[in-house]
Amino acid sequence: MKGEQQVEAALRSYEDVDSWKTVIFLYNAALKEVGTKLEILNDEFQHVHQYNPIEHIKTRIKTPESIVKKLKRYGYETSIENMVRYVNDIAGVRLICSFTSDIYRLAEMIGNQSDLKVLSIKDYIKNPKESGYKSYHMLVSVPIFLSDSVVDTKVEIQIRTIAMDFWASLEHKIYYKFEGNAPEYISRDLRECAKMVSELDDKMLSLNEAIQECIVQDKANRDNMDDVLDNVIGNRRGQRVIHFSDKKRKSE
Repeated sequence: MKGEQQVEAALRSYEDVDSWKTVIFLYNAALKEVGTKLEILNDEFQHVHQYNPIEHIKTRIKTPESIVKKLKRYGYETSIENMVRYVNDIAGVRLICSFTSDIYRLAEMIGNQSDLKVLSIKDYIKNPKESGYKSYHMLVSVPIFLSDSVVDTKVEIQIRTIAMDFWASLEHKIYYKFEGNAPEYISRDLRECAKMVSELDDKMLSLNEAIQECIVQDKANRDNMDDVLDNVIGNRRGQRVIHFSDKKRKSE
C-alpha cells in the first residue's frame, strides 16, 4: 500500500476526529522520527570523529494557507487527499552545515538509514535555480507506527550551509513582499549575492581543508619527535651515568 493510501486508511480509522488534525498529527510524528534520527547521527559523528557536521536543525509544518496556494498553483482542488498526494513538503526539516562537504556526507548517511525510503533527490548545489538558490533536497518516507497500523509519511529534508541559508532566508523575505514579482534589478542583485555566497563557501571549505592538513602534519611531527626521543632514551638505557659528585668522591 502506498503512503497516500495508508494516510487515507488512517483518516478512515479516525473518522470521529477532524481530518486536518489527523493529517497534521501524522506529519508531526514524522518530523519527530526524522529529527531523532538526525540527532543520533550527529552524536555518533561527534563520538567517532570529534566533529559535528550539523550546526543546527530547523523543523516546520507548512501552514494551511501555503498548502492551499501550492495546490492552486499546481491546478488541484483543495482537499485533504490532494494535499497528501501532491504537496510533498508539508513536513520539512532543514539541516544547516558549516561546509559543502558536510552536505553530501549527511545526505549519504541519511540515505543509508534502512527504515527511511528516499523518494527523490534534487541537487540545487550542483544545479542552482535561475534565481541563484542553492540547497540539497531529499524527499523521504518514514514509517509511523500507530496502535493498529503503519503509515509511511513524507518529509522533505533540505541540507545547506550557513551561507546558503542566510541567502535563502533573505530571498524568501524579499520575494514574499513582492509576491514572486520582484523588480529585475533586485533579482539581478540577488544573483550577484548568490555568486558571492558560493565563493565564500568554496573559500571556507578550502581554508578548513588547509587547517585539517596542518593538524595532521603537526600530529605527524609530534609523533616523529616522540620516536626520536624514545630511540635516544632507549639507546642510553643501561649506560652508567656518572654524576659530578661521584668524580669528586673518587678524587678524595
